Amino acid sequence: MFNVVLVEPEIPPNTGNIARLCLATDSTLHLVRPLGFLIDDKTLKRAGLDYWKETRVVLWDSFPQLQAAHPEGRFWYLTTKVERPYYEERLQPGDFLVFGRETKGLPEPILQANPERCLTIPMTSKTRSLNLATSVGIVLFEGMRQVKTS
Repeated sequence: MFNVVLVEPEIPPNTGNIARLCLATDSTLHLVRPLGFLIDDKTLKRAGLDYWKETRVVLWDSFPQLQAAHPEGRFWYLTTKVERPYYEERLQPGDFLVFGRETKGLPEPILQANPERCLTIPMTSKTRSLNLATSVGIVLFEGMRQVKTS
């Protein structure tokens, strides 16, 4: 359905939960190194339950490597640094939904190079951000809703 990209994820349980979301939506999980954990981490697998082995997971050495492998791909960059809500864009099957590290988000050069492709999850000023797995779930299931109703 979709491609979920985690650029330099740091927290294994988040990645495990996101793997489960990807399996539930028939999406592929792309992990861009460096990772803040080992891919065989117990907490990663525990969060992904026994679904981890069934999830399509692709490892990349760099984000440019992933982009070069998918030159026709539509990439959407999720960040707290823009005003354009994710639900205003019409997501399509095969789109790449790109999320950054839990502590810092996406690298600034990626955001600056793609301002027209940056989206945010609107929230009140009472919080800086949402948990990474929660954010992926929000955008991924909105994409599913859009595809099912189009």
